[in-house]
Amino acid sequence: MRARVIREPGFAEETDALLVRIGPVEEITDHASLPAARAEPADPGLAGAPDPAVRAADLYLRARGGPVLVRLYRTPGGPRPILLWLHGGAFIGGSVRDLDHVCSRLARLSGCAVASLEYRLAPEHPFPAALHDTRDAMRWLAEHGPVLGGDGRLAAGGQSAGANLVAAACLAGRDEGDPPPARQVLCYPLLDFGQDTDSAREFDGVFLSARPGWANAAYLAGREVTPYAAPLRAESLAGLPPALVIGAGRDPLRDDARAYAARLDAAGVDVTHVEYAGTMHAFLNFCGALSAGDHAIGLIAAELREAFGEP
Repeated sequence: MRARVIREPGFAEETDALLVRIGPVEEITDHASLPAARAEPADPGLAGAPDPAVRAADLYLRARGGPVLVRLYRTPGGPRPILLWLHGGAFIGGSVRDLDHVCSRLARLSGCAVASLEYRLAPEHPFPAALHDTRDAMRWLAEHGPVLGGDGRLAAGGQSAGANLVAAACLAGRDEGDPPPARQVLCYPLLDFGQDTDSAREFDGVFLSARPGWANAAYLAGREVTPYAAPLRAESLAGLPPALVIGAGRDPLRDDARAYAARLDAAGVDVTHVEYAGTMHAFLNFCGALSAGDHAIGLIAAELREAFGEP
């Protein structure tokens, strides 16, 4: 395993300032709170602005639960690899609208076309609806990517709950014999429920709570917690695609990222683990205030260029 910890003092200082600016984050505790939370637009001053050199268009892919929206980002030119990307939001919130900066910059820097997925959310659509959307999008892009200017090569990545869905989709694809993506990119992944880790205890409430709460219950809806819901519980991680795992040092989920990277490595999977020591969960959503976000975007883009042999 290739592992590194990024200890940039400026990243920690920016995180301190942002945490003071946004104050305590109120946890969603019922369905009545969701419409307002979901409708709140991303603040460009915090999220960052879209890259003006990148074109974006919304379209719908066919999926078993009905058409699912993707926002496609690409620069002018010929066919190129496609990166499927999934937002975070604890399975109950988040949107492609939150990631215009992230996805446009990934498209600009990686040489990939980026397909940002608007997967179905709980509690209206509990597990495994979002996983089905992810699997169906991966299959559709693998089979029909040239329609969108793809060249037949595919990677997949996501943030927090979105990283969970990517990891779970890779597990399910392995088990069902699907061709794997060339890379999986897991940013501060949520990989289990009810964790009792050092980071969950130390950083609980630092932008995110790791305690079992309403969002987890809404997503699972009483179903058994299988490895397709909690990939850390998988018996084996052998045979999965090469992985880039990005963690945040001040994140209740920090130890999930560390544990998953270590297990991938032990299973013989090519894995790179990078931890941003002074940074918080969801830092890619705040590239306008946290320069660690753009640093990580550049790191992801470089990993994808290497994976696909791009200059």
